Amino acid sequence: MPSLKSPSPIDTALVERLIAAQFPEWAGLPVREVDSAGTDNAMFRLGDEFAVRLPKADWAAGQAAKEQRWLPHLAPHLPLPVPVPVGHGVPAEGFDRAWSVFGWLDGADTFTAPLTDLAHAAVELGRFGAALRAVDATGGPASSRGGPVTAWEDGNMPGAIRALGADGTVDAKLATAAWEEVLRLPQWQGAPVWIHGDLLPGNLLGRDGRISAVIDFGGLGVGDPACDTMPAWTLLTAETRPLFREAAQVDDATWDRGRGWALCWGLVTEAYYRVTNPVLAAVAHRTWSEALPEFAA
Repeated sequence: MPSLKSPSPIDTALVERLIAAQFPEWAGLPVREVDSAGTDNAMFRLGDEFAVRLPKADWAAGQAAKEQRWLPHLAPHLPLPVPVPVGHGVPAEGFDRAWSVFGWLDGADTFTAPLTDLAHAAVELGRFGAALRAVDATGGPASSRGGPVTAWEDGNMPGAIRALGADGTVDAKLATAAWEEVLRLPQWQGAPVWIHGDLLPGNLLGRDGRISAVIDFGGLGVGDPACDTMPAWTLLTAETRPLFREAAQVDDATWDRGRGWALCWGLVTEAYYRVTNPVLAAVAHRTWSEALPEFAA
């Protein structure tokens, strides 16, 4: 995984300069940093109505243009609110990447404030994925997570198993057997479809214990829909997974690949971030811990 870099400190002073220069109508609105464990973008609240999103690293530099182009196209078709772009910032004022201003969506991320109504979340997230896949994908960019789950071989899945097995975090023998099962799965043969690509608890908002919005479309693109079934293991429980699966309307092979995504993303991400990003590592640990027993069943 790449290291984090930024062209200059991304802080409230930078955001204030960018807003004053490019959106003077919003100059003077208070700027507050939004705490996040995200690795791609920094988020700031601008006044009460807006959110400013700036890429932290070169690999995220194209996300602003993509979200500006495609979110207005997708939003009317989706059953949950998503960010609506209201301003497209350009490189300037000591920051050499494009950036965005969105309308603010109320709610707390579901890692910080866990949902209490998981049955509702299961149905709503399943419907969200099904609705997203149904939108015409012509011209859509390829998602970085829309490829085959077997690509985790190059993402150092074997190395993650060795690292986490060495200290007893995971049963390495069981994890290796599950990984070998993933490698044998039939891969996606259909046309590419729209996927969010990063439906983790930190990218879902909740209010009053219920899911209320989906944010962070940096991984948006087209490809295999399997990775968008990961909420079944990142967020949900054995009791609520069937509700999600029914609402998501995915076939058995896609569901199996999604479980493979949960296993692989979970193990590799925990191994990589367990020191530098304990929040993301905790999500990852929960994800593979939910998925791995299903391979042994």
